[in-house]
Amino acid sequence: MDTPKVIDTLNRILELELAGVVRYTHYSLMIFGHARIPIISWMSTQASEGLAHARKAGELVTSLGGHPSLKIGKLLETEKHSIDDILRETLEHEKGGVEVYRQLLDLVRDQDVRLEEYARQMIAHESDHISEVEKMLRKPGELKPAT
Repeated sequence: MDTPKVIDTLNRILELELAGVVRYTHYSLMIFGHARIPIISWMSTQASEGLAHARKAGELVTSLGGHPSLKIGKLLETEKHSIDDILRETLEHEKGGVEVYRQLLDLVRDQDVRLEEYARQMIAHESDHISEVEKMLRKPGELKPAT
């Protein structure tokens, strides 16, 4: 296993998850309208989960002898704050997360069961988030996924 590459990838996950904490917190502050309460509750839950995910990635970094990053991943302020715009930004963020977790899986497959299972669980978890956001973007009564 290429431990330095694994540590680098885990640090990118740490940074991405911390960016998610900031994003979801910001988004929860910018939701307005009659659907505000359930959406901000969901966003707040996502921010809390992101912090837990960042902590786990950091713990794995240190268990491998690495130093956890103090950086935060990309934060882009689009100044678009409709619920649909926020959900589309959320979708892109979640898809980026799945990609980095897949990169980790590729690095550890058949080499470290613990890290392989971690990557698989996180891919599944983040994929569930993507499905939820895609459903939130659908119009009521539509069964076809939003594009």
